[in-house]
Amino acid sequence: MRLLFYSIVVVICCQFISCSVDPKIKPILPSNDIREIIPEGWPQPVYTFQDNQLSQDKFILGRELFYEEMFSKDNSISCGSCHQGFVAFANAEHRFSHGVDGSLGKRNAPALFNMNWNTSFMWDGGILHIENQPLGPIANPIEMHEDINNAITKLQASNKYKQLFTLAFGDDLINTQRILKAIAQFQGMLYSYNSKYDQYKRGEQDVSFSSQEQNGYLLFQQKCNSCHREPLFTNFEFKNNGLSIDPTIQDSGRAHITGDPLDKYKFKTPSLRNIALTTPYMHDGRFSNLDQVIEHYASGIVDNGTLDPNLSGGISLSAQDKADLKAFLLTLTDYTFINDDRFKDPN
Repeated sequence: MRLLFYSIVVVICCQFISCSVDPKIKPILPSNDIREIIPEGWPQPVYTFQDNQLSQDKFILGRELFYEEMFSKDNSISCGSCHQGFVAFANAEHRFSHGVDGSLGKRNAPALFNMNWNTSFMWDGGILHIENQPLGPIANPIEMHEDINNAITKLQASNKYKQLFTLAFGDDLINTQRILKAIAQFQGMLYSYNSKYDQYKRGEQDVSFSSQEQNGYLLFQQKCNSCHREPLFTNFEFKNNGLSIDPTIQDSGRAHITGDPLDKYKFKTPSLRNIALTTPYMHDGRFSNLDQVIEHYASGIVDNGTLDPNLSGGISLSAQDKADLKAFLLTLTDYTFINDDRFKDPN
């Protein structure tokens, strides 16, 4: 009987062990095809990698740093916290992103892609170079609220980062310049040029616009293309697009940087690529869907002194026009880009 009892116990223990949960295995993310891309018909980018030679190891390091929470004061927030790949590196359904200590920002986190063509960064253009861009949110007290030197100290204590910097730069020196160059390699690789619109423009086989999408495209060219200029769907300029002033924010926009009252309430024209994914919309995230955005331009324009003259009186759109324009905007979603495993969080 005693032998039978022990045999039963052994069987039960083996069954219990066999049902235990396996430790999570982190997939090795791809890091292939690290090269500069200038799609046919696109202008030359502002930023090239002439002084920041592209390499697989620098890209991998930049990806780790983009998702690294040690850049925040309390080690809770990374760049990737507010720029999520599945929504084209915007902040899904967040009007304002959450910073350290539960703080809230005053602007909607913009999507990140095709950054090499940007002439400036942030909604007010306060940063002029892609390699300097991360310093803004790192230091901002309502975002990551960390001193870059403190972040470097934390990275220097990590054997993982010593190895990654050695692979990328030849030794384990960790400094601001190397950090920014590595992140610029990751962000510079966020190319978005494979939407249905792009495939249609390239004349790819079996890709065509419906009659509604085609009508919407014609409307877009007639009424929207001066600011959201193809193929990047932005002119990188600062415009007052007729939003009413939110008294709880009182954001002066570009004037915050220039001090010029003529720049009051002007914000950088965002790209419309991947627009279906990057809700909520506008610099303050006030609109939750595309229908509201289109209706704003048709009937909601407010002239507060610095309105873009092209928007005076609004944009005339019938109900059918609005539906057609929305159908075209949906063709700008780049599923190849948002599903690219190279850009996912490695942690």
